[in-house]
Amino acid sequence: MVYLVVDDSPTMRRIVINALATFGIKEVVEACDGQEGLDKLNANHIDFVITDWNMPVMNGLELTKSIREHPTYQNIPILMVTTRGLKQDIIEALKARVNNYVVKPFTPQVLKEKIDAVLKAVKN
Repeated sequence: MVYLVVDDSPTMRRIVINALATFGIKEVVEACDGQEGLDKLNANHIDFVITDWNMPVMNGLELTKSIREHPTYQNIPILMVTTRGLKQDIIEALKARVNNYVVKPFTPQVLKEKIDAVLKAVKN
């Protein structure tokens, strides 16, 4: 599986990618904002998207909505990893059809549990 990690913070992208590597996930494409994420999605075979919410150019919520509106990509699993932990934010993200939500800071174990939960739900 190929993962797309979208975050404007190079440090946060590295944290997520390093966590993925500890789970044996080596195929990762990076993007620094939602628009670049969409461009990478169009240019690569992507199986799973992990995106931040707060980014310049196109935020993660806009990216999620764009993915869900696209007939080819609408069913790609999306995990939002963000500092936005208010109940209202989580509800808004779920309405946009993210598959799951992680509030920063997080541990690699929490990330793995959320990814596993998304993959299990997508299979069923």
